[in-house]
Amino acid sequence: MSDPKRELLRHTLATLVYRGRKAIANAPDGFESFPLGEKTRTPLAILAHVNDLLDWGLSMADGSRKWNNSTPGSWAAESERFFAAAQRLDDFLASDSALQADVERLFQGPIADALTHVGQINLMRRLAGGAVRAENYFQADVVAGRVGPDQAPPRREFD
Repeated sequence: MSDPKRELLRHTLATLVYRGRKAIANAPDGFESFPLGEKTRTPLAILAHVNDLLDWGLSMADGSRKWNNSTPGSWAAESERFFAAAQRLDDFLASDSALQADVERLFQGPIADALTHVGQINLMRRLAGGAVRAENYFQADVVAGRVGPDQAPPRREFD
């Protein structure tokens, strides 16, 4: 029998990826270095941090418990890393391996933080003139396990 908490965490991760894909796909030229302020991260640094959070989430789940402040690569490289990190975490969550951290703490730490940062990227896209179209996310076709770049098309977007 599957663990309903674990399944909800997988769905939450799929939600993060669905929203994250919208935030990072087709970003305007030069967006990765969009300056919001001198004490704020660039979109590229935020995306790299999201990826670090996903890697950290996996390390908490598997018990290796390690944090890495990575040096950001290119926008394309960090975008690929986003999906790869989400896939590794989802694969672990979908496995029979015992979780070495509480599901609630995995949500409240790395996953919730990553959701916040995807929102920051969306806000920065709007400020940079490349807004992501709004969507009724309740109607979105988000499925646990679908954490790659190929996501279902939006069902209802609006301006």
